[in-house]
Amino acid sequence: MLSSRYLAIFFCCTLFWLLPFTVYADDLATEVIDAEITLQKDHYVLAADIAYQLSKKATIALQSGVPLYWSLQIKLLQHRPYLWNKTLLKTDIHYRLQYQALLNVYRVQNLSNGETYNFSTLYAALDLMSEIQDFPLIEKSKISPEEDYLCALKVKFDRGLLPVPLRSIAYIDKQWYLSSDWTLWPLKK
Repeated sequence: MLSSRYLAIFFCCTLFWLLPFTVYADDLATEVIDAEITLQKDHYVLAADIAYQLSKKATIALQSGVPLYWSLQIKLLQHRPYLWNKTLLKTDIHYRLQYQALLNVYRVQNLSNGETYNFSTLYAALDLMSEIQDFPLIEKSKISPEEDYLCALKVKFDRGLLPVPLRSIAYIDKQWYLSSDWTLWPLKK
């Protein structure tokens, strides 16, 4: 009888210890679905499909007028077997998504090139941000045929650009973890 009591206490303590891992495991709201770099004329260009999914709290904040910011972090790495990989290229594409209540439109601004688009639905606005086409990266002459290269892509939600009262909550609430993991793939020459 005494040993079954200790076993029950041990089981409860083990579940309590594993609880944080189950709450945050694989709870990504943004995911890189597909990405590739191809050669067009004398430049390598990026094409990517990204799935954005806003949490309930992020959607409420957006519809209350809070702008949301993401950056697509792109890296091209030269693989070196005995040293760490050398970064050949590091660039970002920055987006701001905002709801304009007076006009009843969602506005997406590419902060990297200044282009602004208006949409009547949130789905259409996220769809624009989801598709990257023919983004120029590097000239063919800077890539050696004898070397191996890796491409890396990550979508990062910038909680640091949220309004100050919301920012402290966003760092501890899992509904504000709207970033993706790094996606790596080899460069096809």
